[in-house]
Amino acid sequence: MRHGKKINHLSRTKSHRDALLANMAISLIKAKRIETTLAKAKALRMYVEPLITKSKDDSTHSRRTVFSYLQDKEAMKILFGEVAVKVAERNGGYTRIIKLGQRQGDNAQVAMIELVDFNENLLTVASEDDNKAKRSRRAKTKKADVAAPPAAIANEGASAVEVVEEVTAAPVVEVVEEVTAAPVFEEVVAEPVAEVVEEAVPVAEVVAEPVAVEEVAVEVVEATPVVEEATPVSEGISTGDDLKIVEGIGPKIEEIFNAAGINTFAELAATSVERLKELLTEAGSNFASKDPGTWPAQSEMARDGKWDELKTWQDELNGGK
Repeated sequence: MRHGKKINHLSRTKSHRDALLANMAISLIKAKRIETTLAKAKALRMYVEPLITKSKDDSTHSRRTVFSYLQDKEAMKILFGEVAVKVAERNGGYTRIIKLGQRQGDNAQVAMIELVDFNENLLTVASEDDNKAKRSRRAKTKKADVAAPPAAIANEGASAVEVVEEVTAAPVVEVVEEVTAAPVFEEVVAEPVAEVVEEAVPVAEVVAEPVAVEEVAVEVVEATPVVEEATPVSEGISTGDDLKIVEGIGPKIEEIFNAAGINTFAELAATSVERLKELLTEAGSNFASKDPGTWPAQSEMARDGKWDELKTWQDELNGGK
């Protein structure tokens, strides 16, 4: 009997089920949403969400743990880069399952599973709902509160009404008269038009001078080649290489090397292994276990553009050792 056993075997052996879930997890990480049966989607959610939680901690231990499940370098790069940044502030619940009905043929229930933070349509709708202002209605004053039995209170109410009428009536008329009378017709229409017409005449005097301007422009064009010869100096400045291409170097180690002045493959290839170990030891005990023995040789291949040979060698390595 299977009392209390919640794992769905999906009618497969353990090896077949692990391979199925690993392939589906890789597809979900790369495409951000996939369609499958409802049972497989629920099993995939239990499989992939712990891996996404692991990706928040970008350490060698986490990378090796996740890689033992996925066995795909491209999916690892996307998971620890793009996906980890998006889900950094979310505590679980990274996936969403949407039922799509039954498919024709075997009448199996079909569902779509997607990463929550990559559905831009739902994210924009949620933000618009949060930005809508809340409207509240004010309760109308009750007639019982306004009407008072004594005559004196009635007189006070009448005087209050008169005051309101006086306050609301007079200023409105005065504002309308001030806005419509003086600024619109006298200042804007009458005076500025006459001044613009009188000042438009000196345009003919300005037209005669651009001849000298054109001559000066020709002389400046003749002198510009000196600037063009000097510009290639700025183009040669190195902006730095992506040192994470080297097997065993992550984003944090790349920041350590950049702070030490190692920004390119050529500079890394010229640095000795002892110097690299010193930099890792100074950075902390988390990086002391790294072995940079092959990093200069890998950087030399990357510097020379031998990408195929570098890829073949990296496949043989194990975490840069």
